[in-house]
Amino acid sequence: MTSPGRTERLVLPGVLTAQEAAQTVQGIRAGQREDGAIPWFRGHHLDPWDHVEAAMALDAAGEHGRAEAAYRWLARHQNRDGSWYAAYADGAADRPTDRGRETNFVAYIAVGVWHHYLSTGDDAFLDSMWPTVRAALEFVLELQQPGGQIGWKREDDGTPVTDALLTGCSSIHQALRCALAVAEHREEPQPDWELAAGWLGHAIRRHPERFLDKDRYSMDWYYPVLGGAVTGVPAKERIEADWDRFVVPGLGVRCVSDRPWVTGGESAELALALWAMGESDRAVDVLRWIQHLRAENGMYWTGYVFEDDAVWPEELTTWTAGSLLLAVAALGGDEATTAVFGAERLPSGLEPDCC
Repeated sequence: MTSPGRTERLVLPGVLTAQEAAQTVQGIRAGQREDGAIPWFRGHHLDPWDHVEAAMALDAAGEHGRAEAAYRWLARHQNRDGSWYAAYADGAADRPTDRGRETNFVAYIAVGVWHHYLSTGDDAFLDSMWPTVRAALEFVLELQQPGGQIGWKREDDGTPVTDALLTGCSSIHQALRCALAVAEHREEPQPDWELAAGWLGHAIRRHPERFLDKDRYSMDWYYPVLGGAVTGVPAKERIEADWDRFVVPGLGVRCVSDRPWVTGGESAELALALWAMGESDRAVDVLRWIQHLRAENGMYWTGYVFEDDAVWPEELTTWTAGSLLLAVAALGGDEATTAVFGAERLPSGLEPDCC
């Protein structure tokens, strides 16, 4: 089992003790397969975004070898066009269960690879993963639209779905900046990526009409802040505007505004966004609230229907645990995690001169 001594930055009063943090890390370890794959849980599917989120949590816990194995899994199974499929059967990388190729899923490897480098200082790893990151970003940017937003996915037959998702594009905005940080570190500037990031950020900040209307989902509320496109006063105004619509004090964050269902992943991500805004006290409050989702084995239930007093769905996912550990790591001052989610050492000033 992971030693509590390796999780000192994952201790947060009222949220995690060292022993509890070690137990949660062990839960993610138990879900990871020998080849590095991290499914939602054993017997469920793997998707590339949540796979990376769990790998980042492993790095935050000092489990660098396991995190590297997760990234090597992605490198081995990358499609020729730079993408990954949206879902793979557990333990069967050759059996995708959803052959769509979603842009935000594909882009997120850049966040994970940069986080791993900042966690380890391993230049050889960064060099070896650079072709994988570059190919992934090129796939994503082929779907950037004239307004700056990035289309959702390519279907299995290659048909582009050009409708854009605000949450997905906000995640891609973070990934693009991490990819630019990798490129800068390697002294291989990517000016086209800089332009793409600038236009994407501008679309997120200034043009909500360029995205599908998913306003009832809490992710569309906080992800522009979490992904670093909206900062400062506008970030605070955005969070305050819909706080009462999505937040259930004492329980967590609704996934959808009109449903009595709070979820661990959304709650932990909101805590990360609050931390990035400088609202650490509120971030800690949110993380304390969702401890009712903690199971005896240290993992976290996906959600809770409070009108029925029911855990739903009855699943303990690696990515829910991972998102909570990353939020705690940021609050605890883990340098790699604060750099990635606090935008330290990420490029700025990418706003285009016109609309």
